[in-house]
Amino acid sequence: MSIDKDDAPELIRAVPVKHWGRWISAVVVAILAAMLAHGLIYNEKFRWDIVFSKFFEPVVLDAVKWTLILTVAAMVIGIVLAVTLAIMRRSENPVLYWVAMAYIWFFRGTPIYTQLIFWGLLGTLYPKMSLGIPFGPEFFTFDTNDLITASRAAILGLGLNEGAYLSEIVRSGLNSVDAGQEEAARALGMKQGQILRRIIIPQAMRVIVPPTGNETISMLKTTSLVTAVPFTLDLTAAMRRLGSNSFLPIPYLVIAALWYLIITSILMVIQSRIEAYYGKGVQDTNVRTTKIQARKQRVSRQAALNAAHTTPDTNLAEWTP
Repeated sequence: MSIDKDDAPELIRAVPVKHWGRWISAVVVAILAAMLAHGLIYNEKFRWDIVFSKFFEPVVLDAVKWTLILTVAAMVIGIVLAVTLAIMRRSENPVLYWVAMAYIWFFRGTPIYTQLIFWGLLGTLYPKMSLGIPFGPEFFTFDTNDLITASRAAILGLGLNEGAYLSEIVRSGLNSVDAGQEEAARALGMKQGQILRRIIIPQAMRVIVPPTGNETISMLKTTSLVTAVPFTLDLTAAMRRLGSNSFLPIPYLVIAALWYLIITSILMVIQSRIEAYYGKGVQDTNVRTTKIQARKQRVSRQAALNAAHTTPDTNLAEWTP
C-alpha cells in the first residue's frame, strides 16, 4: 500500500523554546565569577608567588603523602569493620546483634575529636599492654607508647570511628536487595557466605558506592583533626606550621586548600567510574548525559536491535511514508 504525496502530512516545524531564565542566570553567575576571580588574583595578601613556588616543595609533598596514607588506611579499616558490623546486625544471633549495636552507639555518639584525644592519651591511661589470661598470668607485655605510635593512633581512631558510620551504609545496601533472591539462593542449596558474596553484595554495591565515596572524601578532610592525637605530619598541620614559622599563614593555607581540591576531584572521578560500573543495566533518569554520551547510547541500542534482527533492515515505503 502506498501513500499519495498530496495526502502526506506536513512536517512539523518545531521552534525551540527560548529559556530566558537560563541566559539571565548565566549572566549573573558570570559577573559573580569575574568579581571573585578579580578579588583572588589582584589581592596581594594571597602571595601567589609563594603559593606557586612552594606548591611542590618536598615538605608539602610529604604532607600530602601522609594525608593520603591516613585516608586510605582509615577507610580500609572502616570498610572491613562496616561489612562485619552490618552482617552482625543482620544475624539472628542476639549476642552478635547487640555487640554491633553497642559499637555503633558508642562511636557514633562521641565526637571524633574527643576519640582522637583519648587515643593520644592511651599511653597515659595504660602505660603497659599485655596478652594473657584475665586475672591470671601475662604471656607478653608491651610498652603502649612503643606499640601505639602517633600515626597508628591516628589511623586507628579514624578507622574505628568510620566503621560505625559506614556500617549503616552497608546495612542499608544489603537490605535494598529483594529478600526473594536470598530465599531462591537458599533453595538452590547455597550457603550464607556464598549468598552474600555472589548474590547480595554485588547487587548492593550500586547503593553502597555513592555514600561510601562521599565518606572517603569526608575522611580526606577529617584527617586535619589528627592534631588532637597529636600527629602533625598531615597537610593542614604541616601548612600551619610553615605559615607560623614564616609569619605568612595565608599562602600556605591556600596551598593546603588547593591540594585538598585536587585530591577531592580525583576521588570524585574514581567514584563516578565505580558507580557507572556497578550501575550497568540500571537507567538513572536523574543523571545528566552529554550529547556525545547520548549519541553513543543510541548507537549502542540500535546496534543491539540490528543484531537481534527483530526489525526490517531497510525502511520500505509501506511502513515509512
